[in-house]
Amino acid sequence: MGIKETVYFEGGPHIGDLIINLLLGLMIIFLPFTVGAIVRALWLRYRITNRRISVIGGWRGRDQTDIVYTEITKLVKVPRGIGLWGDLIITLNDRSRLEMKAVPKYREIHDYIAEKAASKTGKSLEAITVR
Repeated sequence: MGIKETVYFEGGPHIGDLIINLLLGLMIIFLPFTVGAIVRALWLRYRITNRRISVIGGWRGRDQTDIVYTEITKLVKVPRGIGLWGDLIITLNDRSRLEMKAVPKYREIHDYIAEKAASKTGKSLEAITVR
């Protein structure tokens, strides 16, 4: 029997991302950003557990990406919306990247992921995180 999987965070993108992009959508030039924010709000979901990170997205939420902490080589956080939410960019062993956009509580989630990745890979927190 394996270790029980406990959920640290489960939810969608920050509501502020949608609100700001809806307001920007009043100017026609920003319509692509508005459509992107609406699609994210409707179908993007994050699930972070003690064993893995799952991102469910795509058109109508049909795509799912799962990564385990041992695959992470680098983690970057980028503040958005005056620091109320942010993006997380996770680089994997094969140099592919997973971008998590408009993550609420991104600082806490960044620290949690970095801690888990460091303990699973044996690397130091400084080797994994880019500040």
